[in-house]
Amino acid sequence: MRLTDIAILNYRSIRRLSIPIHPLSVFVGENGVGKSNLYKSLSLLRDAATGVITRTIADEGGLNSVCWSGIRKRGEDGRLRLSARFDRLKYSIEIGFPSPVAAAFAGEPMIKAESIEATEGRRTVLLMERKNSLVSVRGETGAWSSHKDAVLPSEPALAGFSDGKECPEIDLIRNAMLGWRFYHDFRTDPASPIRKPCLAITTPSLSADGSDLAAALATLYTIRGDATDLHEAIQDAFPGAELRAWEQGGLCEFDLQLEDMPRPFRAHELSDGTLKYICLLAVFMGYRLPPFIALNEPETSLHPSLLAPLARLIAKASRRADIWIVTHSEQLMEALRSESSVPLRRVIKAKGATAIEGLTLGGEYRDAESEDDESEDDDS
Repeated sequence: MRLTDIAILNYRSIRRLSIPIHPLSVFVGENGVGKSNLYKSLSLLRDAATGVITRTIADEGGLNSVCWSGIRKRGEDGRLRLSARFDRLKYSIEIGFPSPVAAAFAGEPMIKAESIEATEGRRTVLLMERKNSLVSVRGETGAWSSHKDAVLPSEPALAGFSDGKECPEIDLIRNAMLGWRFYHDFRTDPASPIRKPCLAITTPSLSADGSDLAAALATLYTIRGDATDLHEAIQDAFPGAELRAWEQGGLCEFDLQLEDMPRPFRAHELSDGTLKYICLLAVFMGYRLPPFIALNEPETSLHPSLLAPLARLIAKASRRADIWIVTHSEQLMEALRSESSVPLRRVIKAKGATAIEGLTLGGEYRDAESEDDESEDDDS
């Protein structure tokens, strides 16, 4: 169940984008072009699997704040639409305002429609369709069964409806999306949990907030029993340094011995940039990487000397997981260009909407040589 492409319609500065997913996708752009909205829309799509997508929208200011606020064509409903394709399966969701007769709070985000489609050769088969609170699924025999009021108007069927016998694809897609991991920032203030010991629980991949950092590192040292790759990555970033992680009394801790210092430093003593880089080490070198990892501006707080080692980390990790990065650092972009043959994409504003250079409406990247010939397909 590998994610192959996503589509975004009417989300903040994004008017319409269909974006293919590669082992390594890197988007660079200036402030204000809407590149963070690429990251946020992916995170919002995952919230459909956790069941909190409408709550997230409400937290962000409601539909009026989240939906496309630019000029609309006559007759357009302005609904927020998101979709994700996994090889032969495609999941879609539409969110809009409640109807006048709906049992909902005024302005509350409502899920208007959801669907799951399967592509079999050139044929597309609808497997699940949700309209308002009615969920219909196609069984193995091809017959439809309908479930009235199966979910609340604000509740995604992907999370709130489960009938593995009639439509196992719901579980397949939900579980695939629950495996995605998003990293926006790591708290490094003195009270941050990252700076404190954590419970000794085997941790194959770092949590979104990094609070189990010590356990993720200790898992490599103690459970896997081999931290050679981690040691080499530390040497690449901090020559002569040694990172140690251990379990004691039911808690995990770590420290860093720098080459020019007389003693090792515990987590609460490390600089913000050094601690954040160790978090990124855990993200990309975990015991087991999530199938899809998205990061928003991972270069923040890092010294420029760490960007080349970070690029090497990312390129190596992209062999184990699909990685999606949004950045405004040209230096990181160039470092990634030298470490990977995957083209790096530039995010721009075109007629007030977020766009990606070379990306067509059909979700394909044009070759630079054919740009002029195919300009009519440009999403800008």
